[in-house]
Amino acid sequence: MAIQQPIYTQIEKTIQTSDGNIVMESHNGFPFSESNLYLVSPNGTVIWKAEKADLRSLYTRIKLNEDFTLSTFTTDGLFCEIDLKTGKIISKSSFK
Repeated sequence: MAIQQPIYTQIEKTIQTSDGNIVMESHNGFPFSESNLYLVSPNGTVIWKAEKADLRSLYTRIKLNEDFTLSTFTTDGLFCEIDLKTGKIISKSSFK
């Protein structure tokens, strides 16, 4: 797989899956209008950008789970489970 180039900031974490690479860019300086978590296919196409829990939410941590969901934390204190196939939020809760 080719080296992934960040869209806006710098890549903080990647997770390789059978569908491609999950990429989380640094939330520092990332535009609030976009999601800093996305899935890139082996040919470099963005398959999905993760749904955002809130307009000003950006992702700060991600972890791939055994059930093929992503556990995430956001800049505004939310814990979200994300569907790996669609990038949609399955559940969310506050951890403050």
